[in-house]
Amino acid sequence: MTSPDKLIIFDTTLRDGEQSPGASMTKDEKVRIAKALERLRVDVIEAGFPIASLGDFEAVQAVARVIKDSTVCGLARALEADIDRAGEALRDANSGRIHTFIATSPIHMQQKLQMTPDQVVEQAVWAVKRARNLSDNVEFSAEDAGRSEIDFLCRIFERVIAAGATTINVPDTVGYNLPDQFGATIRTLIERIPNADRAIFSVHCHNDLGLASANSLAAVRNGARQIECTINGLGERAGNASLEEVVMAVRTRRDLFTCDTTLDTTQIVHCSRLVSNITGFPVQPNKAIVGANAFAHEAGIHQDGVLKSRETYEIMRAEDVGWTQNRMVLGKHSGRNAFRTRLEALGVVFESEEELNVAFRRFKELADKKHEIFDDDLQALVSDAGFSAENEWVKLISLRVCSETGEIPKATVVVSVDGQEVAGEATGGGPVDATFRAIESLVKTGSQLELYSVNAITSGTDAQGEVTVRVRKDARIVNGQGADTDIVIASAKAYVNAFNKLLQDRQRSHPQQGDV
Repeated sequence: MTSPDKLIIFDTTLRDGEQSPGASMTKDEKVRIAKALERLRVDVIEAGFPIASLGDFEAVQAVARVIKDSTVCGLARALEADIDRAGEALRDANSGRIHTFIATSPIHMQQKLQMTPDQVVEQAVWAVKRARNLSDNVEFSAEDAGRSEIDFLCRIFERVIAAGATTINVPDTVGYNLPDQFGATIRTLIERIPNADRAIFSVHCHNDLGLASANSLAAVRNGARQIECTINGLGERAGNASLEEVVMAVRTRRDLFTCDTTLDTTQIVHCSRLVSNITGFPVQPNKAIVGANAFAHEAGIHQDGVLKSRETYEIMRAEDVGWTQNRMVLGKHSGRNAFRTRLEALGVVFESEEELNVAFRRFKELADKKHEIFDDDLQALVSDAGFSAENEWVKLISLRVCSETGEIPKATVVVSVDGQEVAGEATGGGPVDATFRAIESLVKTGSQLELYSVNAITSGTDAQGEVTVRVRKDARIVNGQGADTDIVIASAKAYVNAFNKLLQDRQRSHPQQGDV
């Protein structure tokens, strides 16, 4: 149990966030994010769904082995194989939790599970008891609780608490609820369930109607003491409740909330950038808390007010969530130690000298091109260095593009495919199109480009451009990302990065029949 003044933050970026199309992460990338979440002091890190694939199992296992200060959680359906696999993945965790779930709404029970309510209750009780044999920290979720009958929820929650569930999660799986309605549901459950005081009540809200954070906060005001959320609101479909939004809402409105988190909120912006860089999902400029414009003031009346008193237009301090001046004083004459120290301050820890050397070489190359290097440049540089990639079958060796008025753009590329260099050329509607056509002619993935976006990492004409591409082949969707001061080269890097993910033999598949 926990203090009623403590609000538990359960981060599911590595599990539910990864279910965003194209957001699949490697094991090493999951470990990097998990370490950042640990520095953020997240209470529970849901590292993945161990039964989904060998890759997911190994990622959960790796996170469980390196994280010491946060609880590491693995998801499992209410099935024997799922629960046992989760227990195995968490065996080495300093603090582990098994999170098991089953659907409880009439439509899910009838159409998806094809089970009677009595069968669902018995399966849930059995699953919790089996999980308790492997861990004393067991969470039970009623999938699609937001559309479930309140009497049935009371019945199944009472039974699973008696069976040993220590956390009861009430998901608004399809983002259907409104804040007043959802808050009343949480209050009713806590009041009506006889043994409610023996468990922590939790919520997991989706953002299909843009209400995930609002619903989560309404639940907290009505007795919930755990919020399941993700960095940047990442997640399936429209995403999940945004960690940065719910945490700062509770922290800022202490006049309305009787609880608070123990997070180090100065780590929020770093976590946001890291997740964005790894997944290739840019943060929109007007995103609350972590967007580039979150603390920017354009209107003259706003600027005048802030200059006289910050509180006139700012309800929280930018420094409290990790915004800084963001200027790095290192230059091209800086040494490895200074470079390593600055990146460690940004939350990047090198696992080997080889990784450091790769990143340091990229830093030197960038320093020759840019007069000023910012922290955002470093974050992109580290991700672009590719040292976290488990497999790299395709490498960009060289690129030459000819584009002039009145002529059809032409690109000549040399890539290394599985260690063998090959060259090719193609024309296109523009230099980027020609480059992509040339690369595809050599790699022959048969994929389709679904998204292409460009963002400037910092300001100025010498800024690095960060390119994100989304590529589909059959049912497989991946994102690729690349950064460079030359936008065409950045585009080529992003395309190659996507192909490396696409060509991985181990494809991630989720056997779960629905999202929690």
